[in-house]
Amino acid sequence: MRFDDLLAFAWQVVRGNRSRTLLILLAMSIGVAAVVVVSSLGEGARRYVLDQFGSLGTNLLIVIPGRTATGGVSPGIVVGKTPRPLTIDDAYALLRSRAIRRIAPLIVGAGDVRWQAKRRESVVLGSTAELQAVRHMELAAGHFLPPGDPSHAEPVCVIGTTVARELFGARPALGEWLRIGDRRFRVIGLIAKQGQSMGFNTDEVVIVPVASAEALFNTESLFRILVEAKSREQIGYAKDDTAAILKERHEGELDVTVITQDAVVATFDRILRALTLAVGGIAAISLAVAGILIMNVMLIAVTQRRREIGLLKALGASGAQIRAIFFTEAVLLALGGAAVGLLAGKAGQWLIGELYPAIPFTAPWWAVITAPVTAIVTAVLFSVAPARQAAKLDPVLALSRR
Repeated sequence: MRFDDLLAFAWQVVRGNRSRTLLILLAMSIGVAAVVVVSSLGEGARRYVLDQFGSLGTNLLIVIPGRTATGGVSPGIVVGKTPRPLTIDDAYALLRSRAIRRIAPLIVGAGDVRWQAKRRESVVLGSTAELQAVRHMELAAGHFLPPGDPSHAEPVCVIGTTVARELFGARPALGEWLRIGDRRFRVIGLIAKQGQSMGFNTDEVVIVPVASAEALFNTESLFRILVEAKSREQIGYAKDDTAAILKERHEGELDVTVITQDAVVATFDRILRALTLAVGGIAAISLAVAGILIMNVMLIAVTQRRREIGLLKALGASGAQIRAIFFTEAVLLALGGAAVGLLAGKAGQWLIGELYPAIPFTAPWWAVITAPVTAIVTAVLFSVAPARQAAKLDPVLALSRR
């Protein structure tokens, strides 16, 4: 039996049993579509996180108070001690390094922001004029925090678009005075709409001078110090200089953690890649279920097609050719299910992308290739038992229906 004859015969069998074919196609397509959609979710989350880090720039270091252990926990917390605080003087001492271009001290807190009778809870950031360049912030109107002495608590602020809309409505926010806690601040700038960026929504923040934040939250301890190296090649030097300068200032004790953006990105990348592979593998289990369905249906088909198989063997078909017929049918069904599943998966990916346009949902190349290949391999493997059973039939007994 030639290959084209084998293919034509298998195609006739597939077309002649429409209900069985549709059932198997449905099972296979659901499995393939599940792999594509689930892997798209994981890959979209991975790309979203990487894009968020990329928006911070490529030369960023983050200084965190306390020495972080391997498990990500500060030893001081375990023994009941708080880490030594970072101060504004610590931050500006880092500018002694020739590898560092600029720094942005950061204090973070929550404040009750009010204007006339309107009020809302907002994240309040205390920083300096350098934060705009370090975080690549764009303004929709006005200007950012004024440069100058960081110890000067000037009563000005820059607000996000959501804060401006909820407090001022259609009224221009620039020049208005709002109250945060027991202090008044004049709005001098409006941050352009940006959305989520590294854990907080910049549309919902209020940025004040770092000295004002110290007074507002009654603290001299910085939450973080953002450090920008002069180039990617100097990130290593900037990291070493930062650790050395702070160790010198903290009486010879290295009680801070300096992490690079690349290290954080690599960690998130590994975690989210592993998560995508795991959930893709879980979704692929449905392909095994489809394979079991193919095996059961074909076992039943062997009984229903005894006379057909007996006639083929009586005409000279060998056991290998009988097995090839069943394998060809399984491959045709798997290809059809894979094609339908890929289309359904892409449609699901597009629909989710429309619902959440900020996340770049896309199926990774390995999922688009692996899902159809797994469907074909599963179909062939689970058709081995029915094919062997059919190949062992005696032609005389099969034709006599015994």
